[in-house]
Amino acid sequence: MSIGKLLFKIVDNIENVICRTLLASFVILLFAQIISRQVFNHSLSWTEELSTYMFVWFVYFGASYATKLAAHNRVTFQFKFFPPIVAVISEAIADLIWVCFNGYFIYLSYDFVFNKMNLFWKSQTLGFPMKYVYIILPIAFTLMTIRILQVNYYKLIKGIDIRDPESLEVEKLIESSDQQNKPS
Repeated sequence: MSIGKLLFKIVDNIENVICRTLLASFVILLFAQIISRQVFNHSLSWTEELSTYMFVWFVYFGASYATKLAAHNRVTFQFKFFPPIVAVISEAIADLIWVCFNGYFIYLSYDFVFNKMNLFWKSQTLGFPMKYVYIILPIAFTLMTIRILQVNYYKLIKGIDIRDPESLEVEKLIESSDQQNKPS
């Protein structure tokens, strides 16, 4: 595998890697806190605060990863009654509205973090600037916007139907159930 393909694979799965790392890290931190309290009768004050911040980052990167998988909740039942082109156009319009919302939120969160946030707001236990916690907002919404555009590119330009893994599994279960219930 060439370096370009490897780099593309890493960048294309960055949310997945970050989510796994954050999840493992904050679970280990919380486990260490429990062991410290129960076994050594000593509390580590910084682990809970850091775990909370890591969890918040995990949620936002997870939302971006769900966007990449086209796994966000949508109301699409009504599209079964219309021609397929109506469903495609309606979803594209909904995604365009989503991109516009994200763009506005990126602007607002960037402005807040870099222009309006008090430089003296510090994390209570760890003491670092809260700017480093809130920076996830413009990062995550930028990543979500990129993933929305990526999913629509695959769907509308390349003709690749990206659907969330759960809906694909449900379809497989329904198909296998239908095949089992067919008379021989």
